Amino acid sequence: MDRIGENHDEMWDGKDGFFYDLLHLPNGDAMRLNVRSMVGLLPLCASTVFEAEGLLERHPRLMGLLELFKKRHPELLKHIAPADGKFIGYNQRRLFSVCNKEKIERILAYMLDENEFFGPYGIRSLSKYHQEHPFVFNLSGQEFRVQYLPSESNNGMFGGNSNWRGPVWMPVNALLIRGLLNLYQFYGDDFKVECPTGSGKYMTLFEVAKELARRLSSIFLRDANGNRPVYGGTKKFQDDPYWKDYILFYEYFHGDNGAGLGASHQTGWTGIIARSLDLFARLQPADALKTGKADMVARMTRHQVAG
Repeated sequence: MDRIGENHDEMWDGKDGFFYDLLHLPNGDAMRLNVRSMVGLLPLCASTVFEAEGLLERHPRLMGLLELFKKRHPELLKHIAPADGKFIGYNQRRLFSVCNKEKIERILAYMLDENEFFGPYGIRSLSKYHQEHPFVFNLSGQEFRVQYLPSESNNGMFGGNSNWRGPVWMPVNALLIRGLLNLYQFYGDDFKVECPTGSGKYMTLFEVAKELARRLSSIFLRDANGNRPVYGGTKKFQDDPYWKDYILFYEYFHGDNGAGLGASHQTGWTGIIARSLDLFARLQPADALKTGKADMVARMTRHQVAG
């Protein structure tokens, strides 16, 4: 994902500050595909936080391997989030992550840009930048093009389901919320990022996660005109007294106006929105910082059972 030196067979582009897909060719060469897609955001989710109490006692083998890794590869340490006593987070926590603080900041600058990923109804699967700047490359005499499409794909390139060119998908948005909360437990209130990018307003990672959840929930809630974005221009679902208050859980959603797309009963993952509403109705920033992950999950479970 992130090699040392100037290479083009790694996902991380140090100049752009983003992770890109790699295309591996039959001759062994690789080329970086500079498409700003969900691929570049998911590394934010690849982290875990360790509570300080009993860390060595509970994970002696892991801590031993970490010390060995540090001795063998000292040049790699600056590229990943430090996880030893030299860099201790809130409440003496340690963080294992594929992204150090600088990478997190640079990736979030794209993710929280409303002209890129940060749509009014959640994180788009492809940056809106590619609407006016499609990525085009030629291989073996054939042209390939990736362009921002907020709803259905206009071709079947790269697989039968190509509807990842702009629509909002609930499961990956949920992963990003979880990733932000995870990182917040380590960095705390001292680490703030501009949200939205260019607005001059700075938020903690908890506040960013909550704002993302708010945008996702607004897909289903009535707007200032009394309409639910999920139903787009479908009058029956917007106005009919027998239909207007029944919510359908679509497979994915229009990247610009939030209209439901694909299958209309995808409760298997779009139902996550209920979990998001419940989480931020109960959880305060101070609780998220002071409570360990295990305790937080247990407490939320008790609330649900009691409810």
